[in-house]
Amino acid sequence: MATDSWAQAVDEQEAAAESVTLNLNLTLRNMKDKAAQSLLNKLIRNNLVNNTNQVEVLQKDPNSPLYSVKSFEELRLKPQLLQGVYGMGFNRPSKIQETALPMMLAEPPQNLIAQSQSGTGKTAAFVLAMLSHVDPNNRFPQCLCVSPTYELALQTGKVIEQMGKHYPEVKLVYAIRGNKLQRGMKLQEQIVIGTPGTMLDWCGKFKFIDPKKIKVFVLDEADVMIATQGHQDQSIRIQRMLPKNCQMLLFSATFEETVWNFAQRIVPDPNIIKLKREEETLDTIKQYYVLCNSREEKFHALCNIYGAITIAQAMIFCHTRKTAGWLAGELSREGHQVALLSGEMQVEQRAAVIDRFRDGKEKVLVTTNVCARGIDVEQVSVVINFDLPVDKDGNPDNETYLHRIGRTGRFGKRGLAINMVDSKMSMNILNRIQEHFSKKIEKLDTDDLDEIEKIAS
Repeated sequence: MATDSWAQAVDEQEAAAESVTLNLNLTLRNMKDKAAQSLLNKLIRNNLVNNTNQVEVLQKDPNSPLYSVKSFEELRLKPQLLQGVYGMGFNRPSKIQETALPMMLAEPPQNLIAQSQSGTGKTAAFVLAMLSHVDPNNRFPQCLCVSPTYELALQTGKVIEQMGKHYPEVKLVYAIRGNKLQRGMKLQEQIVIGTPGTMLDWCGKFKFIDPKKIKVFVLDEADVMIATQGHQDQSIRIQRMLPKNCQMLLFSATFEETVWNFAQRIVPDPNIIKLKREEETLDTIKQYYVLCNSREEKFHALCNIYGAITIAQAMIFCHTRKTAGWLAGELSREGHQVALLSGEMQVEQRAAVIDRFRDGKEKVLVTTNVCARGIDVEQVSVVINFDLPVDKDGNPDNETYLHRIGRTGRFGKRGLAINMVDSKMSMNILNRIQEHFSKKIEKLDTDDLDEIEKIAS
């Protein structure tokens, strides 16, 4: 009896350990996915998103007047910074910059929590705030910016170098693993960008930075940050070393409860700016499905569609890397100019593939879900779900469906989505997607070809 209970206890312990390992692996994968998506968005944005979203502002003092600016001149920037702003191609402030910059540049400084997606100009906004608050005559760190990954820190550094091009007295250093400094030295650069662990060591253990002299503390990509074990705690420990009058600026693309709780611990008495996300809509997208019996039949149906209509550019979504690789190969053999995008590629490789597709060098982009959100290519007229999106339990993934077909029908244009159905199970998934969105998905018929030709070409 005792042996049985001991064996049961061992089984339970092993099961618990497996569960912890599985959860940890899922957390790490989630963090890597978020960080990679964020970096990818930064790499492929060559200009600001034309954003029609509304900005919602909550001031710490509701009685103080709310200022917004329509030009950079109104901010009374140093001439060399204004030159840097225009040199980067900013002609006037973006939606979030209009409201955030007067708060960030105010005297005395105001704390800020801001929600903004990629492409809204928020990096340029907080870089401008850091460069404005720096005293170039003081040769010690005055601004800290914490990013969740080495790559994201480098991207922010690039923006500082571009914007500070005409302000050479201000220097920048990276607090990242691998950047070894001699013990006992004191940094002379005014701006330090890095990851939380190294930044904490430089402020505490090695004393390269005197945290009491910091004027501005920026925490970027907070939603990615808290998905990484240890980053949250390290960021809070850095913040606690800083003086009471240090300006705290925190940015996040999303504001789930965990992010919100973290933001409130980091930033006391904040002004809050939320950018209401523009809802992706199915109203401008015509949806069809094609019945097939196998993967090969789906491929032949795809070739028939290409043979019947002219398609400007198309994105084709597959469930696995293996299917995506196979399909890209088959389409290439048929003479199509095909680009392949999947999760095992380095982020820089993905960005290069997307740039080529955006430039029209390839007309077909075959991809897994890695490309389902955040990527705007104006010429995409058709999205094809070679495999319907399902979650890990095999249920319809409605959010991914919306993001996938939302790659077409953008910029006020009509779009076309074609779904490949190859079994009773995938027909059931399609029906459940229809029910969820209360939007009929019609069977593709030869009679429809004239109409879809108008949309696709």
